[in-house]
Amino acid sequence: MEESKGKLNLLELVALVVGSIIGGGVFNLMHDMSAGAGAGAIIIGWIITAFGMIMLALTFQNLTMKRPDLDAGVYSYAEAGFGKYMGFNSAWGYWASAWLGNVGYATLLMSAVAYFFPVFGDGQNIWSIVAASFILWGCHFMILRGVESASFVNTIITIAKLIPIFIFLVTMIIAFKMGIFTHGFWFTPSGHFQFADVMKQVQSTMLVTVWVFIGIEGAVVFSGRAKKREDVGRATVLGIITVILIYMLITLLSLGVMRRGGLANLGQPAMAYLLQSVVGKWGAVLVNAGLIISVVGAWLSWTMFAGQLPYEAAKEGSFPKFFAKENKNGAPVNSLLFTNICVEIFMFSYLITASAYNFFYSVASAAILIPYMFSAFYQFKFSKSESLDTPGRSWNITVGLISSIYALWLLYAANLGFIMLMSLLFALGIPVFAQLQKKDNHAEKVFTSGERIVAIVIAVLAVITVIELFRLGMNDFLGLTWGDFGKLF
Repeated sequence: MEESKGKLNLLELVALVVGSIIGGGVFNLMHDMSAGAGAGAIIIGWIITAFGMIMLALTFQNLTMKRPDLDAGVYSYAEAGFGKYMGFNSAWGYWASAWLGNVGYATLLMSAVAYFFPVFGDGQNIWSIVAASFILWGCHFMILRGVESASFVNTIITIAKLIPIFIFLVTMIIAFKMGIFTHGFWFTPSGHFQFADVMKQVQSTMLVTVWVFIGIEGAVVFSGRAKKREDVGRATVLGIITVILIYMLITLLSLGVMRRGGLANLGQPAMAYLLQSVVGKWGAVLVNAGLIISVVGAWLSWTMFAGQLPYEAAKEGSFPKFFAKENKNGAPVNSLLFTNICVEIFMFSYLITASAYNFFYSVASAAILIPYMFSAFYQFKFSKSESLDTPGRSWNITVGLISSIYALWLLYAANLGFIMLMSLLFALGIPVFAQLQKKDNHAEKVFTSGERIVAIVIAVLAVITVIELFRLGMNDFLGLTWGDFGKLF
């Protein structure tokens, strides 16, 4: 009886999963989804996402149970299954996703603050950079002193997120009009279902869904706190289904209150302006206040995480030892400093990027696809290697296969422009990996023959990316689809 004291039941586990996944992106979800898709395509997109994300969550759960020795992060699965270079790229992509996401959080936060203090404009002017910099380095020095998020702070932040969302959903249900929802349902030239057009719309929603689900791998960290071990899997699935239902209701109900074109042109956070259009100014005040609290909490947490990630990877030999230094309070001093300098530098892009939030959430989502993809591949590979009489082997192989297909679909849906932009990121990692292997790991060879081919392909793509960026400009370059691949040579 004592052993279960203080442990979490199924309902509490589900609540933790929901709270850990829902972040700042939910407040702009209806704008981001409707920017390139109609209601019909959004429904299809959420169905695909629900199936794929549940499979990915089961992948992380199974690997956590089967390989507890791989506790350095989800990127450790890439190294275990596919070698040191793939492991490094997975860690590199995961870290980049964390701090690039923070750059996106910063502009979303300042756009919410701008509702109360107009001097910050759309969250992308010089005053926004100054204020965001104060918050960034405030978080930095708090973490250096060993400050960690207390449970009651997390509870307040969760309430701050969920109360405006609940009020928003109730209001949208009351204001919903079927005529608005069905107007331009398929968003095609003919007005009817056209497979190619609809699937292109579905594709446009995929990076949005990845962004709002980043952190899904964290759902399994509560395994040790469960009263019943079997509740972990149930809570993971139930929690993710709950989140998907919340996300679906937010996007679909919004399309029944304001037409797609109107949603796509709302300022950020879109939830505030949509609620204001229905109930008046107090709706926007409520949502913006909730968003500010939510994003500040998420920013602090992700600043800690973005700094901790290279530190943990360095201790495992997956990152240079430089990142493993800690101060007297046990804070990852070098890792945190380098990470936040990167965030600070990229915040200046607010002055030249038309929609910084959309750009950075798309880049962060694309970067995290690599560790997600290799986790799915490793789930399939590991399950295949188990003996034939292993309980659940066939199911785990199926989970790995479906997760792998979904991860590849996400890579395709990210579009050629974003994937090529990622090649620049991973090309910058090549000399870092070389230094890591030679100096820190004292390896005789930096690359295996297969790894060398991968590195060369990445380097070539990076060169092509630089050339095409100068030729096309950023906006046209990011609009490149896989059908444009042949035009690049």
